[in-house]
Amino acid sequence: MNKLLNMRNRTLFIIITICAFGIAGCTKGFLDRTPETNISDGEFWRTGNDLKLYANNWYSVFPSYGGFGNIGIYGLDADNGSDNMISMGYNNAMNSENIVPASGGGWAIGDWNTLRNINYFLANYTKSTESFDNIKPYVGEALFFRAWFYFDKLKRFGNLPWLNAPLDPQSGQLFDTRLARNVIVDSLMNDLDKAVEYLPTKSVAQVSRINKQIAQLFQARIALFEGTWEKYHAGSPFGVTGSDGSKYLQKAAAVTDALMAASGGYALETLNPAGNMEYWQLFNRSNYSASTEVMFWRQYIVGVNGGHNWHRYTTSGAGRGLTKDLVDAYLCTDGNPIGSSPLYQGDNTLLSVVANRDPRLAQTMYVNDGKHYITNSGPPGVPDVIFQAPSLNGASEGKCATGYQVFKGHNPLAAQQIAEQGTTGQIIFRFAEVLLINAEAKAELGTLTQVVADATINKLRSRVGMPALKVAAIPADPNREFPALSALINEVRRERRIELACEGYRRDDLQRWAAMGLKITGLKPKGAKKAQWVGIIPAGDLNGYPVDDNGYIELYKNIPAMSTGYKFKVTRDYLQPLPTSELTLNPKLSPQNPGW
Repeated sequence: MNKLLNMRNRTLFIIITICAFGIAGCTKGFLDRTPETNISDGEFWRTGNDLKLYANNWYSVFPSYGGFGNIGIYGLDADNGSDNMISMGYNNAMNSENIVPASGGGWAIGDWNTLRNINYFLANYTKSTESFDNIKPYVGEALFFRAWFYFDKLKRFGNLPWLNAPLDPQSGQLFDTRLARNVIVDSLMNDLDKAVEYLPTKSVAQVSRINKQIAQLFQARIALFEGTWEKYHAGSPFGVTGSDGSKYLQKAAAVTDALMAASGGYALETLNPAGNMEYWQLFNRSNYSASTEVMFWRQYIVGVNGGHNWHRYTTSGAGRGLTKDLVDAYLCTDGNPIGSSPLYQGDNTLLSVVANRDPRLAQTMYVNDGKHYITNSGPPGVPDVIFQAPSLNGASEGKCATGYQVFKGHNPLAAQQIAEQGTTGQIIFRFAEVLLINAEAKAELGTLTQVVADATINKLRSRVGMPALKVAAIPADPNREFPALSALINEVRRERRIELACEGYRRDDLQRWAAMGLKITGLKPKGAKKAQWVGIIPAGDLNGYPVDDNGYIELYKNIPAMSTGYKFKVTRDYLQPLPTSELTLNPKLSPQNPGW
């Protein structure tokens, strides 16, 4: 079984061992200490198992969505801020309300603990008495997690100091000049090239550990991000002088080509609605160990590593909701967009919205068809609870923000469980992303042929019964999302948006495409038409949902700060600011990020 981070006894030993040796930040101010190499040299770095125990500690960097009021990854498009989803309260960052922090802000000394931990390993693993073949998987993991750490910092801050040795604040390393973002990405590509070389393939890798194919996907993700960032931010303060990002797009294409050619057992899952295997059932399992599509995931086992509370909110919207902007992006079943297809039935009801549309729409949001959308599968002798209308009352976390209530990730059986006993698995890497990266990188490079489309986008479409994308005959769209770009790039982006909806990718996508001005600035997020629930939902519950002139829910309509829509500043908000205290203490970190 794939029991990621599910090692209670082992974890206890790891914590004791690492804290005793001064390896991880187990005490306040740990980064102010120098490495205790005298203990590690003599007693810790002897065996491959020593290195494995050390490496186990890094897996905690993968996010976990416990606590209350969230639905795991399926609310991230709202939590991060995007045009796909919103929350009951508007996103302050999208509205340009962030300020320069005096301290902290993701740049404090403690925020570099993980990097120091990784670099300390890389500086000491050669002391092992075992052959390199026995220890290289853990070296590969170290390089993977260093790339994970730096990619997060890159997305937030752009230019960074490159630290590849154990960080000692007394050495002045944190006073180093920030390097251009492409220099950092070159280093990440180098780290991941080695990680791919050192890590075992899925077939021989230890269960629950990073393998070669996962490292390839992550490398391609970074390469696509940076390639498109440099292409679309060129000539702006956020771009890279003299670079158009093409080398990273070529890298993304090459890596995903290799991964698709030798997938090592990973592939899209085959859907079979007649056999009770539909798209929505990819996202609500407690165990993904048999999945060919889910490449890495976190398992929750009550009584071992704890459960979560997603199931308490997937029945009521979790204070989030899909936007009309996202819903409108789904094609009709003839392959045409809603702006030109005669099959489009309008927005007056949820049933009409999903009629004749890409099946993924009706499996991403609740629809009141009276039979298929079970909010709670009753125990024997108790009838199932069938969805009738979105939850528009109760506490904020128990409401739907738009009337388009999130269904993706919902498990009707899990709804019976009590607090902190949810066990729906958390997907971290999915093979569908490999196909989407390959298609987008080649579209940006001008090399997306029909053969490429058939190997990527059309595999995703065909498994849900949608017509294939014909590269030479893309249907006209009067509402093209990115009107300045080609029809082909628009369709590639549409497919990515649809397939990965609600999984937390959208804000990063808009950021790297330099599209926040087009898609976010001035946006007044809309939802469903409210009139369809008049007489069904008590009027008092509907009062909290104002509408626009056409009757669509506009949740933020009466909020003064949102009177003109989001105020995202394209001259500033693509990167976060460094705290003033760090700029004062470390002058070489200057200048501050643009606009701050």
